[in-house]
Amino acid sequence: MEHVKQKGVPQNQYTMCWLDYKRCEDEEYLKKVIPFISNIFILDNNYYFRNAALELKEAIKNIFGVEPNIQTTSYLDFHHGTLIGKLGNEVIEKFLEKEEKEQIGNEGFLIKVVATKTQNIILLVAKTESGIIYGTFELINRLRVKSNLSSLYIIENPKAPLRVINHWDNMDGSIERGYAGSSIFFSNNRVKRSLKRVRDYARLLASIGINGVVINNVNVRGKAIWLITPKYLPELSEIAETFRLYGIKLYISINFASPIYIGGLSTADPLDPDVFKWWQETVKTIYSYIPDFGGFLVKADSEFNPGPYVYGRSHADGANMLAKALLPYGGVVIWRAFVYNCLQDWRDTKTDRAKAAYENFKPLDGEFLDNVVLQVKYGPMDFQVREPVSPLFGGMEKTNQMIELQITQEYTGQQIHLCYLGTLWKEILEFDTYCKGKGSYVKRIVDGSLFGWKYCGFAGVSNIGSSINWTGHDLAQANLWTFGKLAWNPDGSVEGIAKEWILLTFGDDKKVVENILWILLNSHRIYEKYTTPLGLGWMVNPGHHYGPNPEGYEYSKWGTYHRADTKAIGVDRTSKGTGYTLQYHPHWQKIFDDIEKCPENLLLFFHRVPYTHRLKSGKTLIQFMYDSHFEGAEEVDVLIQKWEELRGKIDEDIFNRVSERLKMQKEHAIEWRDVINTYFYRKTGIPDEKGRLIYP
Repeated sequence: MEHVKQKGVPQNQYTMCWLDYKRCEDEEYLKKVIPFISNIFILDNNYYFRNAALELKEAIKNIFGVEPNIQTTSYLDFHHGTLIGKLGNEVIEKFLEKEEKEQIGNEGFLIKVVATKTQNIILLVAKTESGIIYGTFELINRLRVKSNLSSLYIIENPKAPLRVINHWDNMDGSIERGYAGSSIFFSNNRVKRSLKRVRDYARLLASIGINGVVINNVNVRGKAIWLITPKYLPELSEIAETFRLYGIKLYISINFASPIYIGGLSTADPLDPDVFKWWQETVKTIYSYIPDFGGFLVKADSEFNPGPYVYGRSHADGANMLAKALLPYGGVVIWRAFVYNCLQDWRDTKTDRAKAAYENFKPLDGEFLDNVVLQVKYGPMDFQVREPVSPLFGGMEKTNQMIELQITQEYTGQQIHLCYLGTLWKEILEFDTYCKGKGSYVKRIVDGSLFGWKYCGFAGVSNIGSSINWTGHDLAQANLWTFGKLAWNPDGSVEGIAKEWILLTFGDDKKVVENILWILLNSHRIYEKYTTPLGLGWMVNPGHHYGPNPEGYEYSKWGTYHRADTKAIGVDRTSKGTGYTLQYHPHWQKIFDDIEKCPENLLLFFHRVPYTHRLKSGKTLIQFMYDSHFEGAEEVDVLIQKWEELRGKIDEDIFNRVSERLKMQKEHAIEWRDVINTYFYRKTGIPDEKGRLIYP
C-alpha cells in the first residue's frame, strides 16, 4: 500500500474551510436582517474590538452584499445596527438584566436582539476581548444559517478552561504525523516571515473557541531547542500577537535538558539551584517578548526524550520546578503522561504497556503544583481505532488533567481514508468512570467541575498543514471543527455539531446535508470494521503506521502485542492476567474482567480469546473477523455512492478531491480486508463459512 503525503501549495492558494463565506440568496431573509447589520458600533475602540468589528464587516459584505459602517460610540445615539461592547459599559448596562450579566463568564458572551418601533439592534456583549471574538464568529454563524432574529438569544461560556491545539511541527518544515503538507510556522530551520496563513489559521481556531496553541513538536530536538531564546523570540512574539488578536495564547514545547544544551550547565537536575535559576531567567526573557505567554508543553522521560528520571527525580519534581518559574507570570506547565518502556523485550509477557501511565503517575497524585496539568491520552496505548478510556481519568483526583485527542489521523487513515472522529470522542467523553459514584463522566473530569480544578481541559494534536484545504482531505476539516466544539461544550450533540459544519461549509441543500451527515457519522464504524475491530489495534506497518501488517509490531520493542497464535488472540489484561483492569474503579474492573460482560468492541483489548469463542451474535470470533472485514470494505462503496449523488451540488474542485480520496480508500480497504483475513486463515486453518475468497 502506497503511503501518500499531501504536498504543500503556495501560501495564497487555499480555501478557508467553514469560513468560506457564501452569498445568501434568500431575499426575504436579507430584508429582515439589513436593519441589524447596516452599522457596527463598537464601545471600546481598541485593537481587539476593531479587529472583531472588521471580521463581522467582512462576513456581512460577503454573505449579504452589504458593507456596514464601523463607528465608535459611547452614547445611545444609534437606532439600527450591531452593538459590540464589554460588560460594565454604561450603554451596555441599559440593555441587560442582572441575571444576564451574572451568567457571562470570562471567555463567554451574550448575543441578544433588541427590536422595537425605533430600534433594531443586535447586542454582542462579553467581559473580555477573547469573549468578543468568540461571540463575533458565533454571530456570523447564526446569520449564515439564517437564524430567526426575533428569537436570537445566546449566552455561552466554555465548559473547559484550556482548549489547546498541539502542533507536531519541526523547524525544517516537516510535521511529525502530518498528512496535510508542510508546517505553516517553520521552514528551513527558521520561523516563516509571512503571517498571512497564520492569521487565517487563528481565525479558524477562534471560530471554534480554541484559546491556546503549541506551535512546535513535543519531540524537541535540533534548532527547536532554541525557540525559547532571543534567537527566535522576536519572531515568535509576532506569531503570538497574531494569535492574541483572536483570543489564543502561544505555548512552546521544550526540551527538559535545555539548561545543558543552551545554558552550558553540566546538569538539568530539577532540584539543582543553578538549573532552577537558569529556567527563571529563561522564563523572564520569554515574557519580556510575549507578555501573555501560555507556558510549556513537556514530553519527558518518554521515547528517548530527557527528563527528571535521569537524575533520580520524579515527574512531580520536574514539572514543579518549571511551574515555579512560570507561576509569577500566570503560566502553566502541561506535562504529558505518555510515559512507558519503549525498549520492551517482546518475550516479556508480564510487562504491559497499557499499565504504564497509571503506574508512573498515580503514586504522584497530590504532589503537583496548582499550575501543572497532566496531559493524558484518551486511552492507555496510543490513539488506536478503539481503546478503553485511560484509568488515569478518575484515578487522580488531586491533579489537574487535560484529555489528549489526536485530530490528525495517525492510526485512523492519515486523512487519506475518511474517518470522522467525533463519534469516538463523544463515547470517550460520556464514559462514566464511577470515581465518585455514578455520573463521574470523563467530560466532567476534564471540564474541571467534578474535582473543582482551575486548570484542565482539552488538547488536540493538529491535523492541519500547508495543503490547499488545510487538512489534506476536505472532509477531515470536520474533525478539527468537532474538536473545538466539544472542547467548548462536551455536552454538545455530535450529530448537531457535524450538521452545523456541513451547513457552514457546503450550504443548506437538503441532499447535501443528509448525505454528508450520514457519511461522517458512519465513517469511523466502517473504518474500524475493515481494519482492527474488537479493540485489537496495532496491525499496521511500522514507522509510518499506514496500511495492514498483522505482525508489524508483534516482535518489536514498543510493547504493542496481540499475541496471536493458532488457537487464540489478545492479551489477558484482567486481574488474573497482567492486572491492568485493577487500575479501574470496582464497577468497571468487574465488567472488564468478565469475558461475558466486557463490551465486545473492546474484547480483544482485555481478553485472550479462542478463535472458536462465540460472541453475543452467535458468531465465532474468527467468523466475525471475516465478516467484519468483508462488510467494512463493501461499506466504503456506500460512502462513494452517497458522495457521488452530490455531483453538481458541491464545488467541483472539492468534489473531485474527495472522490479521489474515496477511490484510494476503497483500494486500501480491500487490501486491509485481504491481508487481515488471509492472516487469520493461515493462523487458524478455519475457512469462511460463507465461502468467500480468502487468499491462502
